[in-house]
Amino acid sequence: MKNPDLLTESYNFELDKSMIAERPASGGRHSSKLLVYDEARDQVIHGKFSDLSKYIPSESLVMMNQSKVFPCRLQGERPSGGKVEVFILSLIKMDHGYHVLIGANGKKRVGDIYHFGSSLTATLNHRSTEGEFYVSFNLEDQELFDFLEMNASIPIPPYIRDGIADDKDKVDYQTIYAKEVGSVAAPTAGLHFTEEVFSSLEKKGIEQGFVTLHVGAGTFKPVSVENILDHHMHAEYYTVDSESINKLNSGKDIFAVGTTSLRVIESIFNKNNDKFLHNSNEFASTDIFLHPGKEVKSIKGLITNFHLPKSTLLMLVSSLLGREKTLELYEIAKENNYRFFSYGDAMLILRK
Repeated sequence: MKNPDLLTESYNFELDKSMIAERPASGGRHSSKLLVYDEARDQVIHGKFSDLSKYIPSESLVMMNQSKVFPCRLQGERPSGGKVEVFILSLIKMDHGYHVLIGANGKKRVGDIYHFGSSLTATLNHRSTEGEFYVSFNLEDQELFDFLEMNASIPIPPYIRDGIADDKDKVDYQTIYAKEVGSVAAPTAGLHFTEEVFSSLEKKGIEQGFVTLHVGAGTFKPVSVENILDHHMHAEYYTVDSESINKLNSGKDIFAVGTTSLRVIESIFNKNNDKFLHNSNEFASTDIFLHPGKEVKSIKGLITNFHLPKSTLLMLVSSLLGREKTLELYEIAKENNYRFFSYGDAMLILRK
């Protein structure tokens, strides 16, 4: 008999389109709903994110991902006049150039040139056997980033307004503490935080720490294989500075803000001596895949949004609570009109 925890279909659920949030909560970021699940008491509390400090124990440590989303969707044309979209997946330049997605009619051949206005051109340098594309640009570093800031679009997910971003998204789809440029998707659990929330946490002696994980497009990709163990997990780049490593090793209860923060924290946690180890400020990659059957020991709790069916993010949450309990909480959220996905409401998991 197949283990249902390992079947992708076991992580499916129905969701009315009206429950997918297209904009942040109307009363401001911290006015979103907060579903609190206390595992020790098996209790659900319905609250507001503005009251987060009420539920996290004093003297805890809240760890956040400070990666910043960059405008990465470029609309341009071929020399022939045909339309083309280049979606830059990472600002980290590899041997073959920048890793991108290319949307264009017709074949895509090495040597193809795409124009984005009069200032920027991209040349297709490499196409892998897996269909991955790498390009070079005629602009580099700050010049390239400045062009993107002025001319490219923020990459909101396709389930939000068909992926068509506007100027408002440049503010909304970014945490207020975003610092290190490099993500093509926001660490969405952090979108609820405001200065007022931080102030209330500080008054309770709850400390803040930061990791940097540049979120890739693979984060939200549904799992397509039947058995989740056959899923090829995407890799993402991360780093942690020495100050945050010291905070992680201080012995405080750790609450991860978002699945991306947890991926970093669990990746650098040494289970043999309960210590966090990382070469400060050096980038490493992680393809860690957390799901039921994988024991997570590094955190006391998780702040997270409500995720897509059959996604690795939903499986990650299930690694903490079990699949059945996680899906049960999702049904409770639906019954109580919580808003789902990137701009939606949040959940706080208090582990035993």
